[in-house]
Amino acid sequence: MRAFVINEYKGPLQETDVPEPTVGDRDVLVHVMAAGLNQLDEKIREGEFKQILPYKLPIILGNDVAGTVIRTGSKVLGFKPGDEVYARPRKDRIGTFAERIAIAETDLALKPASISLEEAGALPLVALTAWQALVERGNLQPGQKVLIHSGAGGVGSIAIQLAKHLGATVATTASNSNADFVRELGADTVIDYRGQDFEQLLDGYDLVLDGLGGKNLGKSLRVLKPGGKAIGIAGPPDPSFARAAGLNPVLRLVIAGLSSGIRRQAKRLGVSYEFLFMRASGDQLRQITALIDNGALRPIVGQVFPFDETARALQGLEKGGIRGKAVISHRRAEH
Repeated sequence: MRAFVINEYKGPLQETDVPEPTVGDRDVLVHVMAAGLNQLDEKIREGEFKQILPYKLPIILGNDVAGTVIRTGSKVLGFKPGDEVYARPRKDRIGTFAERIAIAETDLALKPASISLEEAGALPLVALTAWQALVERGNLQPGQKVLIHSGAGGVGSIAIQLAKHLGATVATTASNSNADFVRELGADTVIDYRGQDFEQLLDGYDLVLDGLGGKNLGKSLRVLKPGGKAIGIAGPPDPSFARAAGLNPVLRLVIAGLSSGIRRQAKRLGVSYEFLFMRASGDQLRQITALIDNGALRPIVGQVFPFDETARALQGLEKGGIRGKAVISHRRAEH
């Protein structure tokens, strides 16, 4: 089976032949038709997460998939051959840059009927991230104010739409050239990150979704009202993440140290900081499917690459400039 793998951290993504996936009793074997490209894939390749995501190399990259069911394990009840499905496989079973992948039934959902396989392949990781940040962690309510950074990107473009569906007032940061685009998605206030300082323009926010980290995260804390919350998806990871991930005591101490500065700053300001590393969930994807099929959310696919160009496409993520998501397609898509 053809697949794109890394043999060592910081090494190139390379096409190779790999064994067919093993299909367990509760697994679904999926013929990959489309796979979203994510910054997470590049961070894994670079080894940025090797302490908290200790993969055994070589490994097939790829964290998003849409495709058709080939066969199911003996205890699978919810899917049958021929079903069109999509998923973000759980973190220890990634590998969607391949022709086929076995996915746990609980991570999988039927593809939204109203969108293409390429659009579905762009969605799972970013849509689950937005859902878990705004709904599960942020408990965003009608009338509240949320700041979503990088509104034209993969997570941001979905999070803006979801926040508007939840009844929130939305501010976002974007380049001037993307201002109209993010307004069309539902942003009420657009800050040009190149020429404006969001900290000087915004105040009294209930929630911030930050995918940049560093100084941007520190400034984000200062636009929150007392009791507000910043959710970071770029880090630093926090002690509750370390506990949930089952990391050893030494790593827990290291992670507590990494986030101690930002947590102290948040405490002084009377706000809170949480790190979110999204998890796979077929149940949440089904709720997202309903929002897509009723028109509340729409996937944003900025570019589609053929499977043969997976390595080049991942390299291209560094340049930025793609609205929404880039997607690998196993068929020649006309985009």
